[in-house]
Amino acid sequence: MPTLFTRIIDGGIPGRFVWADDLAVVLLTIAPITDGHALVVPRAEVEQLTDAPDDLLAHLVSVARSVGRAQQAAWGAPRAALLVAGFEVPHLHLHVLPAWDESSLTFAHARHDVPPADLDAAAERLRSALRDAGHGAHVPADVSSPAL
Repeated sequence: MPTLFTRIIDGGIPGRFVWADDLAVVLLTIAPITDGHALVVPRAEVEQLTDAPDDLLAHLVSVARSVGRAQQAAWGAPRAALLVAGFEVPHLHLHVLPAWDESSLTFAHARHDVPPADLDAAAERLRSALRDAGHGAHVPADVSSPAL
């Protein structure tokens, strides 16, 4: 059975995509710790970090770095944080988020009541920052589709 992320990537469940390439997609989470909180997800169904081939993991981290730099630019954050937990969905994903301090880097701060319009605005803000950083070739034409 396809994972939740595979169903989102395949278009069966809506997502807010900000990056797409042959190996990975980046979408905003619906429960952000901070505005702009994104998930870097491999297209392949890899269950967890320790199962990922080295080349895929290197690519995911490279994408996370690009997204993190765009988040810092878009939100004026001093840092971009990278969290890997993977308990909620059995499909590897890297959480990348603008960060101001370590104390806020906990899923206990995840907001589950963010209005869809605010999530849409955050997605467009991040997409714009990625384009401004020279990554326009990886920013999907439609926020609701991972196709380029």
